[in-house]
Amino acid sequence: MTTYDGRDRFGRYLEDFTVGDVYKHWPGRTITEADDTWFTLITMNQHPLHIDAAYAEQSQFKQRVVAGPLVYAVVFGMSVADVSGKAIANLETESLQHVGPVFHGDTLYAESKVVDSRVSGSRPDRGIVTVDTRGWNQRGETVVTFRRKILVPKRPAK
Repeated sequence: MTTYDGRDRFGRYLEDFTVGDVYKHWPGRTITEADDTWFTLITMNQHPLHIDAAYAEQSQFKQRVVAGPLVYAVVFGMSVADVSGKAIANLETESLQHVGPVFHGDTLYAESKVVDSRVSGSRPDRGIVTVDTRGWNQRGETVVTFRRKILVPKRPAK
């Protein structure tokens, strides 16, 4: 009898990535005012657009805007089970673009597309996978995009 604890289903080995594959991450995540407030406090991001409702009402957005690093962190986190759950390391984020604002109460959704997958030149038991990830809100508006490289193991020999 074999016992499974879930780790075998979390993430992918190098051989599981095919250039062009798209992973739709699930579930979505609604960003609350509390999420944003705690994040700005923890990270010491004191920009008034995030913490001062009166100030934000005078901005082009007319309301507080969720801190961009929180949006990135949530969308990144949404991709972990599909993309980097078996990662040895996250190597780099090549690009990060905040395409549109996120407000309290918005729900984020995400998907990642495999754009490259190759065996490591120095360690043949692992490889480097590059993915483009896109996050959007409940209205279908893209709010963040980024490309990252992940170091993942090859499937163990049986």
